[in-house]
Amino acid sequence: MQRADVLRTYRAVRQTTCALCEPLETEDYVVQTMPDVSPPKWHLGHTSWFFEAFVLAPHLPGSTPRATYGFLFNSYYEAFAERLERPRRGCLSRPTVSEVYAYRAEVDRRIARLVETVTVGRWPEVERLIILGLHHEQQHQELILMDVKHILATNPERPAYRPHAIIGHAAVAEARPIGFQGGMGRMGFEGEGFSYDNERPAHPLHVPSFELQDRLVSNREYLAFIEDGGYRDYRHWLSDGWDRVRHEGWFAPLYWERIGERWMMYTLNGLETLPLDEPVCHVSYFEADAYARWLGKRLPTEAEWERAARAANADPGTAHLLEDGRLRPVYPGRDGGDDAPAQMLGDLWEWTASAYLPYPGYEAPEGALGEYNGKFMSGQMVLRGGSFATPRSHIRATYRNFFYPGQRWQFAGIRLAERSL
Repeated sequence: MQRADVLRTYRAVRQTTCALCEPLETEDYVVQTMPDVSPPKWHLGHTSWFFEAFVLAPHLPGSTPRATYGFLFNSYYEAFAERLERPRRGCLSRPTVSEVYAYRAEVDRRIARLVETVTVGRWPEVERLIILGLHHEQQHQELILMDVKHILATNPERPAYRPHAIIGHAAVAEARPIGFQGGMGRMGFEGEGFSYDNERPAHPLHVPSFELQDRLVSNREYLAFIEDGGYRDYRHWLSDGWDRVRHEGWFAPLYWERIGERWMMYTLNGLETLPLDEPVCHVSYFEADAYARWLGKRLPTEAEWERAARAANADPGTAHLLEDGRLRPVYPGRDGGDDAPAQMLGDLWEWTASAYLPYPGYEAPEGALGEYNGKFMSGQMVLRGGSFATPRSHIRATYRNFFYPGQRWQFAGIRLAERSL
């Protein structure tokens, strides 16, 4: 990319982050409703600190990060100094929201100066780090929406993040299994463009024949699991999942409420009657797995998921992603003649049955950036495909997201699979 193009992309991504915060009141910026949630003010500071620590400090003379901001806005990088404990990010009223925005503006000015003045010999490394920082910020754009939703849903008034006319949903056609022939194939990212280290190296892999449903599971279908006593029957659950059900009182997906005889659901548009013909969202891996077992099916492996996405020619350009502005998952229209699964990209992240582990031959980058992905390859499960809150330029068929199996505030849904006979 030319320097002007890099700077143009940088400014666009940074502006998107600020635009996502525009509907917030000042008080919303500082709330932390659980340890997994970070206050929006922290996201604004952390994404700026990332550029300061990884791009400006090593490449722009005199650009020394402010020590207190390094303490406040470092997330998990042990290579840097001590940091504020994650559960305490919402305990601080200072720096103020306006001071954090001023910090962002100052970092932006220094990035522009660096892009304009760095030598030709050092430009490739600076460009690489800026592009990484932009993809890092795009991850936080989705996290901002995840966290804001939890913050507002915890408020007894259930305020809407962005009020929107409730969109009617046509009845969804019955899910169809689509068969995929087994055989050798390639898995992982290869070619030009950006990818994370955990998507590499690409490698050959044999995948047995399997079937994958053509669409995501709906609220209506998941409600049948609930009404059949799914949250009261241990036989459907992994042991750790059953412990969560009992100890945390799970009875439905996160943000579902039973008010009288009606099922309600909190959305970024506010509290509304449960839309039955919308993809079910905010389920943990344990819930997705239990639902699949209840039906005598299973979740796909990430190798199966990627094989299906490649076969479907999954394209971010036609997927429902952040730029569409709907702030919720939807079902795409179908003409009935398509034998490929829909929604492989966008709408909701999809749980897979695969643990988050390194690919054969994986090597973590040296230095602090080696902490970005590699050190989390333990105890987490892989999700694929992106969501309605994922930026279009950020997602691809090889992208590996990962969460702990009990987490469910992320925009995650279910697609079922089974072995072919």
